[in-house]
Amino acid sequence: MSTTTCQVVGFLLSMLGLAGCIAATGMDMWSTQDLYDNPVTSVFQYEGLWRSCVRQSSGFTECRPYFTILGLPAMLQAVRALMIVGIVLGAISTLVSIFALKCIRIGSMEDSAKAKMTLTSGIMFVISGVCAIIGVSVFANMLVTNFWMSTANMYGSMGGMVQTVQTRYTFGSALFVGWIAGGLTLIGGVLMCIACRGLVPDQTNYKAVSYHASGHNVSYRPGGFKASTAFGSTTKAKKIYDGGAHTEDEAQSHPSKYDYV
Repeated sequence: MSTTTCQVVGFLLSMLGLAGCIAATGMDMWSTQDLYDNPVTSVFQYEGLWRSCVRQSSGFTECRPYFTILGLPAMLQAVRALMIVGIVLGAISTLVSIFALKCIRIGSMEDSAKAKMTLTSGIMFVISGVCAIIGVSVFANMLVTNFWMSTANMYGSMGGMVQTVQTRYTFGSALFVGWIAGGLTLIGGVLMCIACRGLVPDQTNYKAVSYHASGHNVSYRPGGFKASTAFGSTTKAKKIYDGGAHTEDEAQSHPSKYDYV
């Protein structure tokens, strides 16, 4: 997968997940009435983070907001805070990621700056998705605990006879929307973090080569050598050094044949 494709796919998944988090936060069906023991009822109750609703068999629905803050359970307030933090982080990272897209050129922005912005937005999307998943999971755990406590109170110890009738709540559709949205946001953030590596410009490493020019203060002591052929003929190769100027014969000789003083 190319860098641009990975970045765009991560951005789209994160945007879809952020929209799902916003929808889940505003939905009223975080917990719905359990109809297992009473499938036929004229009243159906369900609750959300911000209000509780009652739907009658005639189709009329009445919702009542929570007019108190301190009177609400601490876990419900914690879930509210987590969802709001996730949405805020997702919105900020969306603005950052728009300018970080490789397919969009804004002025003379370098690829290194886009890489840093992509990494920042990816990390924020990951945190946003984690906040959404934790918030929904905490609410689901609270529902499970209340469900089994209500079940224990409903049934006595005498043959499982029903002693009292209590309203039990189970998972609502908003929980599943929140889990899916948080997962999409998390995956999108991870893809953007991966795409950051491809946006970093390649750093070319050059091998340092030093050139030393011979100066007049360097003296050479020639120690000529003789090269003999198979026929016994000798060739005299004498090297002349004059202030750094070299003859053609010098280029054809081996430098290890001379001593440097």
